[in-house]
This record gives sequence, structure tokens and C-alpha cells, in this order.
Amino acid sequence: MQPNWRVVSPQDLPQDGQLHQRALAELTKELMTDLEQSKYQNCEWRISIYGRSLDEWDRLAKWITTNKLYSLNVRWLVQVPRLYDVYKANGSVHAFEDIVRNVFQPLFEATKGPKSYPELHVFLQRVIGFDTVDDESKTERCIYKKFPYPRLWDTKQSPPYSYWYA
Repeated sequence: MQPNWRVVSPQDLPQDGQLHQRALAELTKELMTDLEQSKYQNCEWRISIYGRSLDEWDRLAKWITTNKLYSLNVRWLVQVPRLYDVYKANGSVHAFEDIVRNVFQPLFEATKGPKSYPELHVFLQRVIGFDTVDDESKTERCIYKKFPYPRLWDTKQSPPYSYWYA
């Protein structure tokens, strides 16, 4: 098994980066072809969903399906970077609930109605897991004795890992 490299998401590229997205897709496809030719190698590539907007999943799935970025030798692991504090500071989100909704609502909708979300449905068949990622060297302070609901988590600090789990 090859190392677990993070594949740059199309969301990581500039919004006007159609050329960049196409180049990234061609490179990804070439790597997939190399894996298929080697026969016994499989990869688990990571790709990010940030939770900044409800259409992130649709844009990612469209990029994957339009460029036919699927292979029996490749599975995707979706990373959700823990960036609530950054999004809160720049006004992208009001409360932690915004991130939870943006990450999970499209998944539930595509699961309930795959015909309404055909590209996302195809992509999710190739996803094997989720991971939250952060700088693990940062210390976490517990600012609440009892955690509030996500809609009430509107402080500037990011929730701790245990909150994500709960």
C-alpha cells in the first residue's frame, strides 16, 4: 500500500481555477492509471470538505464524476479540517451548527434521494471514511462544563475533539 497522501481538493484551488482543476484532475487520473497497471497496489487518498457552504459536496462530486476520477485501486477518505475558529473570526459561520449542517445535510439528502443527487451518490460509493484534522500540538481548553448544542456554540474557540465525537 502506498503512503496516504492528501489529494488537493478542487475547493483548495482558486475559484476561477478551471484550468487548475482540469490539470489536477489529469494528474490524479494519471496516478490512478499507474496504480491500476501495477495491479496489486491500492491507495486511500484524502480529500477535504470544509463545511463552509452546502454546495461543497456537489462541487466536489461533480469534479470527481466529470473527470471520471474513480478506480478500483483508489478509495477516498474525507477530511474535515477543524477550522471553526477561523470561519467564526472571518464571519463565514455564525455557530458550529453551520459547519455541522454544511458537512452532513448534503450526505443525508443524497442518501435519502440518490436520484436527486446522482453525482454525489456515485462519489459516496467510493468514500471509505471520515477524519477530522487539526494541529494536534495545540492544547485544548474546556470552556464549558456541559457542552451546548451546536446551534448555541457561537464562541470564538473551536469545539474540542470530544465535542465532535459527541
